[in-house]
Amino acid sequence: MKNYKAIIWDYNGTLLNDAQVGVASINKMLSKRDMPLLTMEAYREVFTFPVKNYYQAIGFDFEKEDWDVVAKEFISNYINFLPECGIFNEARELLTQFSENKKKQFILSAMEKKMLDDSTKEEKIQGFFTEISGIDDIYASSKIDNGKNLIERYQLQPNEVCLLGDTTHDFDVAKELGCDCILVAAGHQSEQKLKDTGCKRVVSSLREILD
Repeated sequence: MKNYKAIIWDYNGTLLNDAQVGVASINKMLSKRDMPLLTMEAYREVFTFPVKNYYQAIGFDFEKEDWDVVAKEFISNYINFLPECGIFNEARELLTQFSENKKKQFILSAMEKKMLDDSTKEEKIQGFFTEISGIDDIYASSKIDNGKNLIERYQLQPNEVCLLGDTTHDFDVAKELGCDCILVAAGHQSEQKLKDTGCKRVVSSLREILD
């Protein structure tokens, strides 16, 4: 990591250990509808972006249900479960190490901006970041445009930037930005799904980067 001048972090599943919260939130919705529940293993295999596709893959029918209502129901559940999780154990140590090495750090997240600000404030990590970038709605849409704006605004050189994420979408974002990528298989998608992207570096945890 020595050659990078800037680190772009994904938040959910990369810094924030919230995959179990995602499973609990969706299973509450599935139980309400008498639909089969997800194990963590099944969740990490089926979860994808755009998230509407993930809902359809597990059985939601948006000809019978309104996508907007379903998305809001998930967020309501997620907020209720959110206090049960925190950032990964290695995350604070790695944030500190990067800071001491004078690397600029950013968060680029598909989380709604206010929720993201509240969560990073609760975790007491806001001071590590030059900017914390979320989205304007609750639909976990693409981060590509926000990422491009971030690169341009801070005049970052893509070859000096590494994006840390936990999903195939993070790899897609990194390709669009022209920067390197490390995928961490401790979040919302399985190690095999991450390796199938062709990403050159997939690690099992942040500990591997720290070491």
